[in-house]
Amino acid sequence: MPAITEADALYFAVRSRKDPWLSSNDSNQRIVSGMRPTGRLHLGHLHGVLNNWVQLQHEYECFFFVADYHALTTNYEESETIDQYSYDTVVDWLAAGVNPGAATVFVQSKVPEHAELHLMLSMITPLAWLERVPSYKDQQQKLHDRDLATFGFLGYPLLQAADILIYRSGRVPVGADQVAHVELTREIARRFNHVYGREPGFEEQAVAAVKKMGKKAARLYSDLRREYQERGDAEALERARALLAEQQNLSIGDTERLFGYLEGSGRIILPEPQSMLTAQSKMPGLDGEKMSKSYNNTIGLREEPWVVEEKVRTMQTDPARVRRNDPGDPTQCPVFALHEVYSADEVKQWAIEGCKSAGIGCVDCKKPLIDAINSEQDIIRQRAQQFVEDPDLVHAVIAEGSEKARAVARETMEEVKDAVGIGGR
Repeated sequence: MPAITEADALYFAVRSRKDPWLSSNDSNQRIVSGMRPTGRLHLGHLHGVLNNWVQLQHEYECFFFVADYHALTTNYEESETIDQYSYDTVVDWLAAGVNPGAATVFVQSKVPEHAELHLMLSMITPLAWLERVPSYKDQQQKLHDRDLATFGFLGYPLLQAADILIYRSGRVPVGADQVAHVELTREIARRFNHVYGREPGFEEQAVAAVKKMGKKAARLYSDLRREYQERGDAEALERARALLAEQQNLSIGDTERLFGYLEGSGRIILPEPQSMLTAQSKMPGLDGEKMSKSYNNTIGLREEPWVVEEKVRTMQTDPARVRRNDPGDPTQCPVFALHEVYSADEVKQWAIEGCKSAGIGCVDCKKPLIDAINSEQDIIRQRAQQFVEDPDLVHAVIAEGSEKARAVARETMEEVKDAVGIGGR
């Protein structure tokens, strides 16, 4: 019998996952994050996003998706590449160590509930909220060569909100520049809950739900609720939330109702997510600027060793080092910026001293960097090869992940439609 490859193991791990849908009391353990399909990924993606995902997948319930709908908001005239880019993106994720046995990996358009919730939220979202999103005008200026005077582009922050809220995610890993998007999502969730969470007989149903907790837990919940609502005791609020999370004999509806009753609002249908700030990527490009395809300064995630060597060997160095025996300044050298990411302290010290004293040449300085990048790339290339040779495994990962994501999304949409009062079950 042939040995089971890592790719096979990932595939079968996906098939064996049958996690139950979580209500909002569990939402803090759920993370959602996505990436637009723009082609093969580079080392900036690895150090800025993927390494963080690989760590988070073992600590939280993670949903990682290829945001192909979002690609249409700015590239609707070049849509013929989106499917291939989506496939390439998933291969790169798997090669980087994202494990579909630990996280749900899927493609956004294969879960149409994203678009459905986006439509529902658009009915209650004020236009001014979208127009004030900082990135709206910034992106229009940066992409001035494209016609972005479309509803889709204006509404893409709302689609991002739907991406998060459809999974009732409590945490969203973002950089500082994306916090505004999460705050908008919080405002939209708050507005939806305010408009649709005050169901008829809400307080009567909440009181009845408290009694189902049992005498001791009910008394404690009531005391903590009073402490929070009368004195603003934040600790009492957290203790009450933890108490609700422990209850085993409450339905999802009763649990959400009691969360809202606790805070003085209605039933919480869409929990408000929190930003999970991630460290800003310090991955420099071949020219010392931020690594980006638009700057044409990248090293691909699965480059061949000779390509890595050629790219690093031809990098510009400190312009003051005209001749081999000229001393240099590492802070002015793009090569040393890469050393900061890849090299151990002793190698960096060797490079600093050798550069400043002209004890080593630029070619010498680049060699350990080439070795370090290729050593990292070797592992990634080896993982990727299994999927490149058997594309069906990648399609299986996408299909299984999309099916699991859609099961969760359907549950949310049922709650949303029931709250709004349409599409009766």
